[in-house]
Amino acid sequence: MEHVIRAVVPGSIAQELEIEAGDVLLSVNGQTPEDVFDYRYLMNEEEVLVLIRKPDGEEWELEIEKEYEEDLGLEFENGLMDAYRSCRNKCIFCFIDQLPAGMRDTLYFKDDDSRLSFLQGNYLTLTNMNNADLERIIYYKLSPVNISFQTTNPELRCRMLNNRFAGDILEKAKKLKDAGIVMNGQIVLCRGVNDGEELERSIRDLSTFLPQLQSVSVVPVGLTRYREGLYPLAPFTKEDAGQVLACIHRWQKQLYERYGTHFIHAGDEWYILAGQPMPEEDTYDGYLQLENGVGMVRLLEEEVLLALREHSGDDRRRAVSIATGELAAPYLRRHAERIREKYPNIRVTVFPVKNEFFGERITVAGLITGRDLIRQLSGQGLGERLLLSTHMLKSGEPVFLDDVTVEEVEKALQIRVSIVESSGNDLVEKITG
Repeated sequence: MEHVIRAVVPGSIAQELEIEAGDVLLSVNGQTPEDVFDYRYLMNEEEVLVLIRKPDGEEWELEIEKEYEEDLGLEFENGLMDAYRSCRNKCIFCFIDQLPAGMRDTLYFKDDDSRLSFLQGNYLTLTNMNNADLERIIYYKLSPVNISFQTTNPELRCRMLNNRFAGDILEKAKKLKDAGIVMNGQIVLCRGVNDGEELERSIRDLSTFLPQLQSVSVVPVGLTRYREGLYPLAPFTKEDAGQVLACIHRWQKQLYERYGTHFIHAGDEWYILAGQPMPEEDTYDGYLQLENGVGMVRLLEEEVLLALREHSGDDRRRAVSIATGELAAPYLRRHAERIREKYPNIRVTVFPVKNEFFGERITVAGLITGRDLIRQLSGQGLGERLLLSTHMLKSGEPVFLDDVTVEEVEKALQIRVSIVESSGNDLVEKITG
């Protein structure tokens, strides 16, 4: 695979050397990088010899002196500089198998690539990794590696992943632990499958990997309405959620007393389903599992309170609306009321959007589609601005999961849309204007 340069960072070494988009990286110090990790490893020198091919076929050999580990400022058309590795499992809880037909092709790709774990925080099952792959992680010291455990029961893991080779997860994790590789874990909990005594077993087994395994999250399986022909999974009840939290809290207490870390963490959805308050901030051990929906509600609240301390308030008049998932709506209403205490003439209307596209069991903001927004907000009094979370959009693009664009939503609803970034400060700023 040719390593075609997509862009050059302004002010970088590459720009100074007149390397441009469309050029091809041929080698570094006489070696052709296999992928992005080879490239980064080869760049960890103060002197490098880089061979570049220009679009007209001319080859440039560049001798470069730089700081150790300093990057040249190259961005490649393929971020991995190699083919993406797809998942070999047929997990009973796989969300991609629950997608409707007709969505963009990239949404159906199941990745299970260790390089994406390091670069983007993706979770791996380790089922498509042999000893050579593990040795490569160890050789390059790739940390942290995020692992989808689901269960530590070998037979059950094979059944859950529908892969007869999935039962050696603890052996592979031990190899990484012994090499000092930092890991984070995830358990997607399925009712009547890996909960109850199986969850107890998993926490007990995984806690032996401390401190290299620094955290494990437990999140409920997401169930869309497109499950025909798939493994029969039932949603968790309020009572179930209470039992899951009781188990996790008991283990947190034991592990904190012994190791000074809570280690095992429950996704925010468990607390909402159980009708229990969110834990205090120090329970989250620095929010290690934020991307798994662990602590997002608490962190947003702390950030909103911190941001409001810098506001003295005034009598400005403004009317805005917020559209979000049913999960977050009550908390955003609470934040809006806090803001109104300092800005009494600001009116904030929070609209919980029912997920008709994926099904009503899906309640998170990140899976709301443009069509659902248009259908449910048409004719509503939205004020002068509609605020939407950045989690609703494709990374780096103003496009929703169903390929509806932000511009199309604005035209359909006849209102300007503002995208709120992942911080309480940005929420306060977007509401107050």
